[in-house]
Amino acid sequence: MTLPLTHPPLFNPSTTEEPPNRRRVDVLTMRVFICFEGSCEPFDVPPDQTVGAMKQMAKDNFLVQLSDDKQVQQYLELSYGGAALQDSWALCDVGITSGSAIRCLIKSERRPVMHVFNAVTGETLPITGSEALLHMSVAGLKTVVSMQSCLPVSTFRLSTPAGVQLYDCNQLQDYAIELGTTLRLDTWDGWVEFLQGCLLGHRMTVQSHLSEKKPVMRFQLQVALCIAASLGHLDLAAWLLKRGMHAEEPVGVHPFRQWCNQTAHRDTRKCPIHIAAESSQLLILKLFITKNLLTLSCRDPGGRDPLKVAIQCGHRDCVRYLANKLCSLVSLPNMSLPMRLYLQIKHWVRLGQKRAISNQCQHTSTALKARVGDTLLVDGFNHQNMSSKSRKALIKPSRGIKAKALQPLPPISNLLSASHLTSKRALPQIPSLQSVNPKQKKQNQDVKSGQLDKINIEDRSLCRGKFILPRYSRESIPRPVLVGASPKSSHILTESLESFSHHCADTPRENAIYCLTIASTFTEKPWLKQLSIARTLIRKRVHTLAECPS
Repeated sequence: MTLPLTHPPLFNPSTTEEPPNRRRVDVLTMRVFICFEGSCEPFDVPPDQTVGAMKQMAKDNFLVQLSDDKQVQQYLELSYGGAALQDSWALCDVGITSGSAIRCLIKSERRPVMHVFNAVTGETLPITGSEALLHMSVAGLKTVVSMQSCLPVSTFRLSTPAGVQLYDCNQLQDYAIELGTTLRLDTWDGWVEFLQGCLLGHRMTVQSHLSEKKPVMRFQLQVALCIAASLGHLDLAAWLLKRGMHAEEPVGVHPFRQWCNQTAHRDTRKCPIHIAAESSQLLILKLFITKNLLTLSCRDPGGRDPLKVAIQCGHRDCVRYLANKLCSLVSLPNMSLPMRLYLQIKHWVRLGQKRAISNQCQHTSTALKARVGDTLLVDGFNHQNMSSKSRKALIKPSRGIKAKALQPLPPISNLLSASHLTSKRALPQIPSLQSVNPKQKKQNQDVKSGQLDKINIEDRSLCRGKFILPRYSRESIPRPVLVGASPKSSHILTESLESFSHHCADTPRENAIYCLTIASTFTEKPWLKQLSIARTLIRKRVHTLAECPS
């Protein structure tokens, strides 16, 4: 039996129904509008279209010509909801739906004169400016790098790609540094985890990675106070003040370099109170001044007090607070003194106490507090212990254990120069006790490296202090279980979190902070919409990990 041939019904515009193929096309695409220089053009794109592809479509449609010379670089930027969209994002992941309007702008920026790879955080710092920076001194470059990395100048050294160390007394042109060169920043061996804890404001991490030698430990605490003053870590700063640190004392130099103290960098005489005024950390300023009023009259290497530093940096809130403090009165028993006069009297008293102590100990003390067996480093005469080795690698070198960083860092061994590799003998590796399939191990490493490549290192640096999650709950009190919940639900959740950390190289907490920080850049969206964007980003990343072979 044969069925009669029939033609599909024709589409009638007067009816509300559409043919199935037309509805299917509408579901697979959505229409967005791109606004550029007063004109608005519609684009029919799939929901999973990437921002990079949208930029190329806008560039071809609006016939945009971008200049790309040695000094200035122009590029397109798409913004939605107050946030600049990154090329790797998909439209549906950041809440862009059909009918949304996206702004397109032409941005221009100066190309960096050079780059500095930070071995502590794993990020590359751009040094912007004119080509005149190539003729500046190494000391001036270290000042710029210190302000960008928030690390005191006495905690790191700079070296060329060939491994040649840069000394403060020389000029950059003495090392034949060209335009676009990437220098390397290294810290003292065993300090990587300590400095990472300082940058993140984790007091327990800082405390657990302090040196066992008292002079080095005291120098580390003063370094931590400077970093806390720069980044505004109030909890860490308060703990350091309780440990006996002072905001009016300079950071100084490492005890190993006390013979080079006369030729030390100028910024080693900078105090935490000046760093807080430069960074506009008002709460840190209030904490320091409440602890000791003498910090108001503390002078930096240029002879400036904190008020003058804040004025030159243009921080109005800090200037207002410091000016009010200096113009106030100090109430004493039966009298009141202006703050400036009170500070001068306190300064005289402290100066007299120091002279009295020095006169009593002039026969027993020496200019250098060095003892037999102490390590002393002199520039150009011995090997500097500043190669950014982890603390665990120094304690257990025979086991070949790599220190677990607080943030995912690129392997430093791949970035060392050939001269370093030939001068240092590789540590022996003990094989694992359990058999591991080499193919499976390689796939796991590819998955981890692929996830790290998707995350921009510069965005991770912005996430360091922008979004703060509540602390971990370590209560041992049993909590009520929901009705109908499986007794194995907590076990399943724990296994899921461990599996995520195994495949992603990030903890679930770090991943949540990263996604929430990205969602918070959509300032024109309400908070619930930002939370929805963050949940979408987390869900997509989990699905990506699930699809990758383990």
